[in-house]
Amino acid sequence: MADPKGFLKYTRELPKERKPEERVKDYKEIYEDFPPERTKQQASRCMDCGVPFCHNGCPLGNIIPEFNEAVHEEDWQLAYDILSSTNNFPEFTGRICPAPCEASCVLGINQPPVAIEHIEKSIAEQAFEKGYVRPQPPTLRTGKQVAVVGSGPAGLAAAAQLNKAGHLVTVFERSDRIGGLLRYGIPDFKLEKYVVERRVALMEAEGIRFRTGADVGRNVDPVALAEQYDAVVLCGGSTVPRDLQIEGRDLSGIHFAMDFLEQNNRRVAGDPVPDEAFISAKDKHVVVIGGGDTGSDCVGTSNRHGAKSVTQIELMPKPPSERDPMSWPNWPVILRTSSSHEEGCEREWALMTKAFVGENGLLKAIRLVNIEWAKDPKTGRHSFQEVAGSEREIPCDLALLAIGFVHPQFQGMLEQLGVEIDERGNVRDDNYRTNIDKVFVAGDMRRGQSLVVWAIAEGREAARSVDAFLMGESVLESRDAGQLEVEA
Repeated sequence: MADPKGFLKYTRELPKERKPEERVKDYKEIYEDFPPERTKQQASRCMDCGVPFCHNGCPLGNIIPEFNEAVHEEDWQLAYDILSSTNNFPEFTGRICPAPCEASCVLGINQPPVAIEHIEKSIAEQAFEKGYVRPQPPTLRTGKQVAVVGSGPAGLAAAAQLNKAGHLVTVFERSDRIGGLLRYGIPDFKLEKYVVERRVALMEAEGIRFRTGADVGRNVDPVALAEQYDAVVLCGGSTVPRDLQIEGRDLSGIHFAMDFLEQNNRRVAGDPVPDEAFISAKDKHVVVIGGGDTGSDCVGTSNRHGAKSVTQIELMPKPPSERDPMSWPNWPVILRTSSSHEEGCEREWALMTKAFVGENGLLKAIRLVNIEWAKDPKTGRHSFQEVAGSEREIPCDLALLAIGFVHPQFQGMLEQLGVEIDERGNVRDDNYRTNIDKVFVAGDMRRGQSLVVWAIAEGREAARSVDAFLMGESVLESRDAGQLEVEA
């Protein structure tokens, strides 16, 4: 334990955010610089618990007390070595992870938890700045070739681990830039794209090959791919968005959130997006349907466009503002206010969208109704009913559907390969192996829509399964502490 009294001497402190009225004028990350000395203080709050619940809270199993102690000792090299042993991309998770580890922090029972996510980002950035992050190509090559389909966090993690094991890895990406969700789904004000490009360049220097514009199932034959390579890892994500098939859905002005965010990210990157095709929120009444992180990203982007008003609505009831102490160490259901909400947004809960209302084919309003939720005492299931007399319309020129994704795309790659699909619509697997010989799966395509940190964890574990399949055993790190080898 670095400082036995650290959690008594210091309270939780995070970098200050730039003022909302300033940051909505650009797409730069919102946080101001934070001196390493104060990050050291934050690391000293870690109590080095006898049972570190933060380990279990983290899908990657990050060794958190140990890297906190290294930060307190200002040994950034050791801190990065510890962190990177379980996490291939701490510069990503240190920016965009909701930090389930912090929800499991023992200190968080009666105090603000340790600022683990900020410390993680600080370790990564110090490591890059000080030159500790260098290309580390494998000293020996196995001669085995692996194709990874998809360059999102799961695909990148799988590629990094398989390359580390000595296999020759080629990543196939259907878009014209590498990064998947990291590149096109997350706004720059949360994750500037130089962070992604920096890591991709490092992976290329380590021997990983990237092929863009390679849409497996359309211009790349997946069956031929499986024949050409010793193994194939499918990391295409859960890409079919949940729709809202109600009256007026065919009106102009209704878009899926990811289409809106991807277009904007392309324009920010300097890619040509024709004005007539660009989904703009400028001078419009924007309604974001869906209360999650993707909806929040739509709020922040709409404000940067110069929307006339932004409203975010959610079907579920408003969560409590404070955590139920009995929820620890599990992820708590509480009201979360993002930096995008602080920039300007009306938020409403327990609302159902009844219809889109238009004029001359253009969206003009949304018809809403309040709902009441109730729990069936016999079954434990929740259901809702409309509140009589609460139906109303609100102005809306642009509706963004941010209500999640249902499953991966079946047409193309999955159908041509003939992989089995489970009852949820995801690819069925046995320890990341599909029913097709040599074909593996990881990430949202396997487990359904989830977090970036879970995608990285999935990619790592799938790589370990592939390595064992190819070599008979694997020495790649496992999520389960101490389990360093696995039989094929």
